[in-house]
Amino acid sequence: MTATPDRRLGVLMLAAAAGTNVPTPLLLVYRDELDMTDQSLTAIFGVYALGLMIALAVAGQAADRWGRRRVVLPAALGSGLASLFFILAQDSEGLLYLARFLQGAVSGTVFSVGSAWLVESAARRGSTAGPRVAAVTMTGGFAIGPAVAGVIGEWGPWPLVLPYLLHVAALALAVFLAWTVEETLSRTHAEQHTVRPGAFRDGELRTFLLVIAPLAICVYAFPASAVGGLPVLIGFPVAPVALTGLLAGLTLGAGALAAPLQGRLGERTAPIAALCGVIGFGGSALAASVPSLLLLAVPASVVLGAGGGLALAASLARLPAVASDGRLGSVSSALYAVAYIGFGFPLLLAALSEQVPTAALLAGLAVVCTGLAVQQAAHARR
Repeated sequence: MTATPDRRLGVLMLAAAAGTNVPTPLLLVYRDELDMTDQSLTAIFGVYALGLMIALAVAGQAADRWGRRRVVLPAALGSGLASLFFILAQDSEGLLYLARFLQGAVSGTVFSVGSAWLVESAARRGSTAGPRVAAVTMTGGFAIGPAVAGVIGEWGPWPLVLPYLLHVAALALAVFLAWTVEETLSRTHAEQHTVRPGAFRDGELRTFLLVIAPLAICVYAFPASAVGGLPVLIGFPVAPVALTGLLAGLTLGAGALAAPLQGRLGERTAPIAALCGVIGFGGSALAASVPSLLLLAVPASVVLGAGGGLALAASLARLPAVASDGRLGSVSSALYAVAYIGFGFPLLLAALSEQVPTAALLAGLAVVCTGLAVQQAAHARR
């Protein structure tokens, strides 16, 4: 049976997402090969967000003007090129920064505009599952990439080459499947974009800033803290590359499994996502403070991953109600621009850990998430 257009786009987003986290467990290999500091590792992880932010500043508006296809497909090809660039950059710390920056730019474009394209494509056939498909495929890709790369990085051949080549092959197949998906932006909306700059419906910018944006930060702050921060700050005594990859796979896989629950939970999805932050950061704080409870970091990270998936699904589901007609691309880009602030959390934790105990930092984040859960629950009851 032929896959629907939105599912083919989901495969494309899954493949692009898989590539973004291939370098995550391999950072430990780069550290040994290039004698890098922990701060350099988290900085390489975070520079991805910088490239993404720059891309998001233009991707959504470009997609609302010229269409989803013309923006997403070239960016998807660029994701493959970024993986090839990582292969060339394996002997240079400076080139690794550049490769990660480029990966962020093209991936952010695929995720933001691809989400809008997928949601609109599903809506065309009368389906409301677009936000969930987007959340599941992205978080699923985020899980697959590091899990495979971690195993190869620990025990496989060509650890700094083979994971990227596998991603390029998978992405080529995904682009082939998505190539015939039709454009969803009508010519009328594209023409209106030149004379109607407002991306949000009247009065809905406030809703975006005060309700959607705080939760959107959790989309990547939760899994990024678990995957990019905890392995460095807490550390694993054996097989650190494989365990980091496994932790990333479990964390982000939990997000993929949790995201479909949005259809059943409805407005309760957002406060439950924030509650996952309370549990996840609280458990991580215990793991950091009590050596005998170190393995508690694993289930805590899984809970954080589930919270990230729920936060993404809840945030995407809210966008059509606040976006002006034909401007979902711009609003989606705005959402991801806010969400990817969370990618800076590992760098923030690494910097603050020099002055404040790691356990105290994680406990503080649990307290913040408690306040967010209360705020999101209050909005859900309206």
